[in-house]
Amino acid sequence: MTKISDELILPCGAVIKNRIGKSAMSENMGSRGYVSNESLNKLYERWANGGAGLLITGNVMINRKALGEARNVVFEKGIDDPNLKLWAAAGSKNNTHIWPQINHPGKQSPKFLSKQPVAPSAIPLKKPLDRVFATPRALTEEEIYDLIERYGYAAKVSKENGFTGVQIHGAHGYLVSQFLSPTHNQRTDKWGGTLENRMRFVSEVYKAMRKEVGDKFPVSIKLNSADFQKGGFTKEDSMAVVQNLSEQGMDLIEISGGTYETPAMTGAKFKESTQKREAYFLEYCEEVRKVAKSPLMLTGGFRTSQGMNDALAGGACDMIGLARALAVNPDFPNQLLSGKNVQSTVKPLTTGLKFLDKVVPLEIVWYTDQLHLMGQGENPNIKRSALTAALSMIYKLGKNGLKKVR
Repeated sequence: MTKISDELILPCGAVIKNRIGKSAMSENMGSRGYVSNESLNKLYERWANGGAGLLITGNVMINRKALGEARNVVFEKGIDDPNLKLWAAAGSKNNTHIWPQINHPGKQSPKFLSKQPVAPSAIPLKKPLDRVFATPRALTEEEIYDLIERYGYAAKVSKENGFTGVQIHGAHGYLVSQFLSPTHNQRTDKWGGTLENRMRFVSEVYKAMRKEVGDKFPVSIKLNSADFQKGGFTKEDSMAVVQNLSEQGMDLIEISGGTYETPAMTGAKFKESTQKREAYFLEYCEEVRKVAKSPLMLTGGFRTSQGMNDALAGGACDMIGLARALAVNPDFPNQLLSGKNVQSTVKPLTTGLKFLDKVVPLEIVWYTDQLHLMGQGENPNIKRSALTAALSMIYKLGKNGLKKVR
């Protein structure tokens, strides 16, 4: 009968003090020069004191020329970031693990950042996303090997600066996810075609990281249960990848799902009955548990201590992943661990104006505002209206800026 208060021993031997993990949210708070700063230190110290056993950062990119957002932090040769040790120290207070989420956007780098992004194949995203993201150029094999080396280097930087582990972002349609998907990867060489070939990239990325950090340092991955697209990365594909990476020694596998084209990770795709069960991908987790040796972290939809403890006690997963709940209440883990039957205040956002709800990406804007408040040493403002957040963003950025955010 596993509970959220129980510690978790990873395959590498590292110990996470409880079963609550903060899943990645892109902070969009980096400074010029692609470096971290005091705001990130304050934000992660706040979360570390909030009680979670594990904090996974937002996107940390491996190439300054391939960004997901304008203010990403980048771990790359030639970038000197004197604040990194301070960021790691802040996030590891209170015996907390802090792991950078290492990522490359592939084709999911907006036009204003990448005029010609790279991907496994030269296949554009579906309409209307093709207005925002340019058609990518197919990677050469030499470039693929360079990317693998970059992932390894990012893991090395993480360990050297005091972070306690790393996570590969292999979900939500970014580069690793693109290699895994038969929709986006239509290569005819050893990097495409069969599932064995499509998973070669992520396997080599894991090996490169492990080579740099050794056997006692946590290496994890975030994976899709499926892309929820016809002809895409299927549940059966996902289970085979989980089994393969698990057998190689992956320390923790976080389960999510969806892409920009079908954003299942927001919960919008699921029936009300599934949302009431809280965990969007619980059924998949129950299935993949049968073939996975690695601990599993389940993210998406959790709101109550009862729902979290039920998922753990049932054996479907080993850790609970929370994101937006910690953006509005950084002390939520401590409240959960108190034994009280507590519930997150996360709820759907609306400006009250349908046309504005369609124009402004509220789930990004409103929650990012909360992260920025904590980065300034303030408390989240859950009373801040979605309408105010939307109008404020439009005022600050103007029409062109709004297009970039969307």
